[in-house]
Parts: sequence; C-alpha cells; structure tokens
Amino acid sequence: MKLHDEAAVLLNGKPAPVPEGFDIAEGRKKTIVSGILDAHDNHTDENLLHITFDSLTSHDITYVGIIQTARASGMEKFPMPYVLTNCHNTLCAVGGTINEDDHQFALSAAKKYGGIYVPPCYAVIHSYNREMMTGCGRMILGSDSHTRYGALGTMGVGEGGGELAKQLVKRTYDMAKPKTVLIWLTGKPKPGVGPHDVALALVGATYACGFVKNKALEFAGPGIANLSQDFRNGIDVMTTETTCWSSIWETDEKTEEYYAIRGRTEDYHKLSVQEGAYYDSWIEIDLSSVESMIALPMHPSYAIAINELKKDPKKYLGEAEERANLQLGGKVRIDLLSKIDEDGNIRTDQGIIAGCSGGVYENIIAAANILKGHHVGNDEFKLSVYPDSMPAYKALAADGTIADLISEGAVFREAFCGPCFGAGDTPANGEFSIRHTTRNFPNREGSKPGEGQMASVALMDARSIAATAANQGILTAATDLVTEEEGEVKQVFDQSIYEKRVLNAWGKADASVELRFGPNIKDWPEQPSLSDDLLVKIVSHIDDPVTTTDELIPSGETSSFRSNPLRLAEFTLSRRDPAYVSEAKAVKQLEDERTAGSLNEAVVSVYEALKEAGIAVNPESTNIASAIYAKKPGDGSAREQAASCQRVLGAAANFAQEYATKRYRSNCINWGILPFVTEEGEKLPKNSWVFAKNIREALLYDTPLEAYAVNGTEVAKINVSLGALTDEEKHILADGCLINYYRN
Repeated sequence: MKLHDEAAVLLNGKPAPVPEGFDIAEGRKKTIVSGILDAHDNHTDENLLHITFDSLTSHDITYVGIIQTARASGMEKFPMPYVLTNCHNTLCAVGGTINEDDHQFALSAAKKYGGIYVPPCYAVIHSYNREMMTGCGRMILGSDSHTRYGALGTMGVGEGGGELAKQLVKRTYDMAKPKTVLIWLTGKPKPGVGPHDVALALVGATYACGFVKNKALEFAGPGIANLSQDFRNGIDVMTTETTCWSSIWETDEKTEEYYAIRGRTEDYHKLSVQEGAYYDSWIEIDLSSVESMIALPMHPSYAIAINELKKDPKKYLGEAEERANLQLGGKVRIDLLSKIDEDGNIRTDQGIIAGCSGGVYENIIAAANILKGHHVGNDEFKLSVYPDSMPAYKALAADGTIADLISEGAVFREAFCGPCFGAGDTPANGEFSIRHTTRNFPNREGSKPGEGQMASVALMDARSIAATAANQGILTAATDLVTEEEGEVKQVFDQSIYEKRVLNAWGKADASVELRFGPNIKDWPEQPSLSDDLLVKIVSHIDDPVTTTDELIPSGETSSFRSNPLRLAEFTLSRRDPAYVSEAKAVKQLEDERTAGSLNEAVVSVYEALKEAGIAVNPESTNIASAIYAKKPGDGSAREQAASCQRVLGAAANFAQEYATKRYRSNCINWGILPFVTEEGEKLPKNSWVFAKNIREALLYDTPLEAYAVNGTEVAKINVSLGALTDEEKHILADGCLINYYRN
C-alpha cells in the first residue's frame, strides 16, 4: 500500500502527475464524488454545499431523540424516506420495558409521519439500507457513523442526530466541498484474505497520519473487478475508521447483479471514473499483497499481519499491552502476554462474526467452509455468528450453512448489532476476543473497568476467525489454511420477508396517529442561549492522544437510557473520568444560584482575580457553565449523546487541540457547545476557569476572541479559536442549541 501525498489526474485510464497548465477546477468536476454532490446541492453558495439527502436512516439508540428534536422544531411529516431500524437496543431484558417502548414509539412515528419501520432482529441498519434503500448516484444520511454505501454507488454519511433533524424540517446539510482521495485498486486477493483484511490494512495506513480525515474516498482501478460485491461492501463500511467523510466506488456488472437479485434493477447505473478527473491525493493498494490481518487492542488502526505478530508475539503483544494500559489510566489492566502459551502460540477465548461488516452472507459462507470438518472444542474458546438480515438468515438456513456451523460447535444467532458495541456476547474478565465487527475501542466489548472488569478485543476477518476456531482458539491466519480461491456464491434473496413484516408508510403519513410514549421517553430539557460573556470551569482535563465517543458516553448497557436525556447523562465520561458528572452538576448549581440572584464564593474569587487583572466583568450577563479539555475528542460513533449529555449537565464549551471527526464537532455545535480550539491546553488544568469576554459578539460578528484562564489568583490570556463556522452554525450556538434555533 502506497500513500501518495500529491495530486493526481486520471490520464489514459491511470493516475498520473498533474500536467502543467491543467485546469484543476474542471478536473475536480469530473470525479464521481463531485457529480453526486452537485446533483444534491441547492447551488445557492459557491463556497458551501447545501445538501438534501435522498433518504435518512437511524436505529433504536438514536431515532427517539431525533424525532423529538424534529417535533420540537416544527416537523409535521417526514419529507423523505426515513428508515427506523431496531438493531441496537434489540434486547428487551435490559432496563425492563424501555427498549420495547422505544420500538413502539418508532412504529407509531412511522405511521404518523410516514416512515419505514424495520422490526427488531430483521436487519442491522446498514444491511437493510444496502438491500432496500441504496441506488447509484444517491445520498443517504444516517445517525450512525458506519453509514457507508459507496460500493453500491451511494454516498453514505454518518452524522449526529441534529443533522438528521435539520433534514426532517427541510433544512440542508451544509459543509465546504471535501477534498477527494483516489483509492486505486490493483491485483487480486490471495486465498484466505477477506474484506476486513483489506480494510484494516487501509485503516492502519491512514488513521494516525490523518491522510484522509474529513475527505471523500473514490475507489477505482482494475482490482475492483476481482472483488465480489459483498467483499466491496465489507471494505467500504470500514472506511469510517479512517476518519474520512464519505466514500464512493466505481460500479459494474457485479453491482448490477446485486440490485437485480434484490428486485431493484432500476436503482443501478454504471458509475465510472472519467478521463481527466483530478484528485487531491491518492492511495495505491495492490490487493495481492494484503495478508490476513489483526487489529490489536484498542483501535482498528493498530493493524499488523497475523503471521508477523506470530513471529514475535512477546514484542507485539507487549507493545499493545503497554499502550492499552496507558490508555486505561491505571483503573484496570489487561494482560495480553498471558495469552502466549508454553509453545509460543497465541490463545484467544472468543470469536464473533457479526453486524454490517462481518455478518454478510459471503463472509459467513466462507467461515463455515473453513470450519467444516473441524470443531471449536469444549474448552474456553467459543464462537458466535450473527447474520446481518433476515433474508440472509433464510438463505443461510436454506443452503445448510447454519447447520454446518452448529455442527462444528458455533452458536448461530439473529440480526443484532449488540456485539459490536458491548451489548451482547460480552467475554469474561481477562479474556481475549477476536471479532469481525467494526471497532475494538476500550470497553467496546462490554466490560466495565470502573468495576474491575476488563476484556480485550482484536479485529480480524471472518475467515481468520474461522481458521482460529478450527484450531480451537489458537490464533491462525486464514491464509495458512486456505489454498484455493473461494467459489462464487450467490445469495437467494427473499424480499417477501420484508414485505410481510416491515411497515413502509412512506408517502402515507397519518396525522391522526398518536405517538406511543413509554415512561423512559422524555423531552429534551430547556437550554439557555449564549450570554454576552461566558465563564466556564474545566471539570475534566484529558491528555490522551484521542478520546473516543465511547469514552464520552459509554455504549453497551447505557444504550437503554438514550431516550431519557437526564438519566443517560448520569453515565457521561463514567469510564474515563467518573468524577465528571458530580463536578459538572456542581457547576450547574452555581449557574442556578446566579440566576436566582446570588454568586457563590468560588465564582466571586474568580471575578476578583479578573478585575485585579484589569478585565471588566458583568455577572448579570455571564452564564456559568462547565467545560472539558481533551486533546483530540470525538473519534468513533456519530451518536449525538456524546455532546448532548454534556449539555444537559450544564456544559457550554469544549477545548481541544483538534476534533477527531466532523460529526462530533457538529454534534457539539447542534447542542450549543462552543467547539474551542487551542494549543495551550497546559493552561487549562482541571478546576481552572476560562472567561470568554464578549463571546456572543465575537461569535456572531467575527470580532476578536478574548479568553482568559484563571488558576487561583493567576490570570493568563489564552489563544483560542472556534474554527470555520457557517452563519447557521453561529446562530445555533448563539441560540443555545438546534431546538432553540428553530423555535426562534
């Protein structure tokens, strides 16, 4: 794999250096990305895109909050198809009735507003959209970060719920035109190599250096023809972990066949790169050079070839163990070196094949073929397989694959995203789990380090997981067992399964239907508008290289409370900084006292220090709020709760060197949290204060920002900025949140 940090033009069917005098502006227009964006833009601004999507999609962790936000903002019916899947909070034993209450809320909302309701266990969010909602040249916006359908000719974008709420009230998705990176594929995967191997190699090469951050990826080249459609989908869904914005692929007869099998031939047309297309940079991937890969704990970018790892397991597992324990901050430790047995083998304890990346038909067929004639054993190692949809489940049952897997000791389950975010098949304390899922962040498998529970997850392709299962848990690369190419497999797709159970009320909104509320479904609490000045207390200071959204608001069992903003907020930063919630509440109490007419002594001392430094203050026009400093927050999920939970606890600002993803920064903006950027994090220790003078004026009128850090009696001016903001984003922040903005 080669990363070329220079522009390229497609000449004579291949990427080439930019010729002298080349018209770059015209070349940019020739990319597939540009054509799709142009077709969805309203063309009211030369510098910004204003996009309306073809359809929306959410799952049962996010749709309640989105619909509640849109209702509060004036929505009367869904203006485009909106798919509501039930694949995350599917288990209804957690929290009593509240998960199923959310499902019933969604069903009533689909009837009332004209949506598409997919029942629990029928499909994971991205598989349903691949099967039923994609189309060449379309764009889909989803409230899940892995909204990626590029291999099917559809640009998928994962964002927080606020961006979907904007679409539901007929507003646009606004952003600067992204840079485009060409992913040039050549060669053919060797036997045993699967889509996760290619994806992990790509993530490992691009994540840490930020090579494709917030950019659009365009996959092309002769290697595409050597990949099945399922294989392409499996690579594409993992592009999220590179931190790119979206993706698109060339399409061909295999894509056409995918649509035809699903009865949607009209949704296919050929997308091809054009001669003279201009790319800001490009990546060359020789598929024949990709090995069976493993991403070690605790990030998909910690990728290494399995056989390279096995050459020196003490070195590589030792490095991973040290890195992970540093990231865990001493609360609990993992012990990867203990997984090396006396013969030098690496022993794993659990295998999972699941979700939008792992649970596709072709992956499960390949895994079953590798495992056939072996068995997982009757010791600690266990294997669970989850199909990605009910049509895939039926096809796997009909062709005998499920029987084959069960015969060798695997457990076959149903369509459910739980293992991907810690709500299903949680391993035992100290175990090492290998998974064909999307992420292996800290606690992603469901352990609770605050309670002394910690397991480890590595990502691998389904083929190598099956090879490891065939060796009863001894880590094994599929390339060591598979010597022949996989035969062509074609799924028999029974669309009637969806026709019989999925409610498709698009275009049939019935305003007379009453929404069905459960006791855990609560409205968003009122939020204050931005005051003239702002005083914030830093209640958490995180110097980790990256802070994930799973650390900002944990996944897993907390998901059941995502329809209850205040109750969910009790989990904010609970696995990274357990003191955050109580300390944020204490600051919120200071603001409550201020609005009641009194100032706490701690606040008075801050104001006295500012006055002593010659800085005028007006307590009556200065909100008091909490804030966090994190070096690089927001990697991972699109869940808006990573920002909204801070907000309902009284936060008004984040300070960071940079934001890991656009989607997290957008979540902050939509919830009225000022996304400050600063290189002076050392001036913002925990319990320090920041006074932002004339912040409302600076925000709305681009006057200079004045910010002062207060530590005891010491006052120091700090350099901060808010980065690029659209006019709408400025007014959302000034109004205090998206709901206030629409209400105003």
